[in-house]
Amino acid sequence: MARPNHLEQIRKRIDAADAGSVFIPSDFFDIAEAPKVNTCLNRLVESRELNRLMRGVYAKPRYSALLHTNVPPDSDNIAKALARNFGWTIIPCGDTALNMLGLSTQIPAVWLYVSDGPYKSYHADGVSLHFKHTDNKNEIIEVPYQTALVIQALKALGKGRVTQKDICILSKKISADEKAKMLSECKRITAWVYECIKQICAEDGHEKSC
Repeated sequence: MARPNHLEQIRKRIDAADAGSVFIPSDFFDIAEAPKVNTCLNRLVESRELNRLMRGVYAKPRYSALLHTNVPPDSDNIAKALARNFGWTIIPCGDTALNMLGLSTQIPAVWLYVSDGPYKSYHADGVSLHFKHTDNKNEIIEVPYQTALVIQALKALGKGRVTQKDICILSKKISADEKAKMLSECKRITAWVYECIKQICAEDGHEKSC
């Protein structure tokens, strides 16, 4: 019986992924055990089929036809890979949440996340990521990702600073089904944030009202 070619199996999975995808060794533990996976990933780095962003975090190269060079992966993909690696639940917060939801066009200098893990900072391929521990599980674990992201964006704007324009932008990003679920998912969160979410879910999203 032929021995499995672990390198080719890992390469095939990476080839099927989008350019800029970010991987950690455990993404391949269904193919081989950790020592073998690490050996294969090192070989793929040597052949330039992968870039090592930091210890244990790798990215599939992404080429920019505009810049005529490879560009870094999306910062959020790096953050999610780190979260997978450590078993954390993370949600973008602060300026990161505002940017991701279209409430700000400013690219964050530091990509900021709340997490049920410890306080940690990382630098990878020119990207700075900071994870802040929170004990408020109601707002990151007990609600789905989209709802948690909206909660963090509202908190970043601040109590009394959420405008009708902000409400409209968020309303347009959420489907009617998602709004119905969001209302029931948010009953245990901070009162003023819940009031904003009620406005978002009541907003019809039409141009005439926004």
